[in-house]
Amino acid sequence: MKVLHTSDWHLGQQFYEHSRFDEHQAFLAWLTDTLVSEQIDLLLVAGDIYHTATPPTSAENQLYQFIKTTKQHCPDLHIVIIAGNHDSANRIMAAKPLLAQFDTHVVGRFDSNAPHEVVLAISTKNGDANVVAMPFLRSSDLSSYNRQQEQPLSYNRAVALAYKDALQAASELPNAPLIAMGHLHAKGGDISSDSERNLVIGGEDAISASIFTDQPDYVALGHLHKAQTVAKKETIRYSGTPMPMSFSERRYQHQVVLVELSDSGTSVNPLYTPSFCKVMLLPEKDCVPLNELCELIKQLDLTDEDLAPYLRVKLSAHDTDTTFREQIEQALEGKQVKFCGIERVREQSNQQDDEQTLFEDVSQIEALNPHSLLEQAFANNKDMAGQAVPKELEGLLSQVIDELNAEDLL
Repeated sequence: MKVLHTSDWHLGQQFYEHSRFDEHQAFLAWLTDTLVSEQIDLLLVAGDIYHTATPPTSAENQLYQFIKTTKQHCPDLHIVIIAGNHDSANRIMAAKPLLAQFDTHVVGRFDSNAPHEVVLAISTKNGDANVVAMPFLRSSDLSSYNRQQEQPLSYNRAVALAYKDALQAASELPNAPLIAMGHLHAKGGDISSDSERNLVIGGEDAISASIFTDQPDYVALGHLHKAQTVAKKETIRYSGTPMPMSFSERRYQHQVVLVELSDSGTSVNPLYTPSFCKVMLLPEKDCVPLNELCELIKQLDLTDEDLAPYLRVKLSAHDTDTTFREQIEQALEGKQVKFCGIERVREQSNQQDDEQTLFEDVSQIEALNPHSLLEQAFANNKDMAGQAVPKELEGLLSQVIDELNAEDLL
């Protein structure tokens, strides 16, 4: 049985206010061709199918058209989609009856009183598989576990119980290869700090891989944008995003993961996705004077690009030429690029006198950890410097974050 693991498509994303519709369309066409050529039986999408909880209609149409077209080319294909932290569970589940007609299974929420509802028995022409399709877990999804305890459970402990119950429900199905899915931050995972929203719930944002136990033959994860293994296990993986979600991800080896389940075991191999639209940063390394930067822009050769690339430039904050914007705009004239702005870069020396580049880029603010910011506020306040953040204040911040997460994802 052949399985293709993907995640984090982020359909509907505006990249620095530029639509990525054509880029996503190119990826989906490539994916359909890959599903055909590799003769895939089961496609997994491990969350963040959309970029926001309220995606544009064009993004929803794009997903539905992809499913329809792919099923025409692969009539025996099954698809499993789980909700991620960017997705609206209600919106995804609303299409469940319709998508079921295309052998597409969607899971938006986990009910701790009915863990069997996230367990799917998939039957394909080349074999069967049991799938624990665990969506992103909100605190509200896990509240009943706390009602069963004398002391409140940590978020991590409640997540572990959710997987324990779901895996137990899967063990009661007829024997078949077992796949577990999840949308979370596993401990040790390499996070792309400027494009991935921290899943800070109750002050904890990383889950131990031990919650998956040794039962699954493969664990398909979403949320982290860099493709990687977890806990040094080849069969616990993030597939990562199929394309860069930020400029820091422009050098990632974007991929989907081909998984083959057989009596002899599980084999795992990446299939690298093409570069559908370049993400370019000038200069690539250290800042250069404004005149050199403008010359680099003018020398760009974009004749072989099917889609206009994204371009962002960086300029030293010490470059005091007041006409820098006008000069950069002049250098861009006639260039078919999607311009993503100018980063003013300042440099500071650390204790080892090494230069550290700091980017004045407000687009990165969303990724900051609120608990770290609270600690910094205490450290920088002359009246509170040296004091630890009170537990009561930490608890109140965690409660606010939980409530905001729940409202954002309903």
